[in-house]
Amino acid sequence: MGSTLKQQRPFHIDAIVVLPEHLHCILTLPEGDDDFSGRWRAIKKTFSKQLPITEHRSDVRLNRHERGIWQRRFWEHALRDELDYARHVDYIHYNPVKHGWVERAADWQYSSFHSFVERGIYPPDWAVSTDLAYDFDKS
Repeated sequence: MGSTLKQQRPFHIDAIVVLPEHLHCILTLPEGDDDFSGRWRAIKKTFSKQLPITEHRSDVRLNRHERGIWQRRFWEHALRDELDYARHVDYIHYNPVKHGWVERAADWQYSSFHSFVERGIYPPDWAVSTDLAYDFDKS
């Protein structure tokens, strides 16, 4: 997917977590560009073309030439300020713990959490399931 798509439709992934049934990420687009829908369409299309078609697809998806690995919609939120940004980065990295996939954010392989630890933004033991003092759903 990488460089060709990013050259055609530039974006930067600030934070991401990929779970078995969904993903969360923060994308930064070039100044003056707010076409998040177009980016997601391109990302999903490029990613899907790299996978063999093994999933079940409904007649509707078959008729529309759609894969069965993506939901049709997505939720978009324009980040308001640095605090909003930080809370969403935390939410993304806490998600595998929240959904019970792991006990610690560090245990989830498919997350940008690890690069945040390498850069000194998080300690390696950040967000364990027994430390639920922060309610991410209410931030």
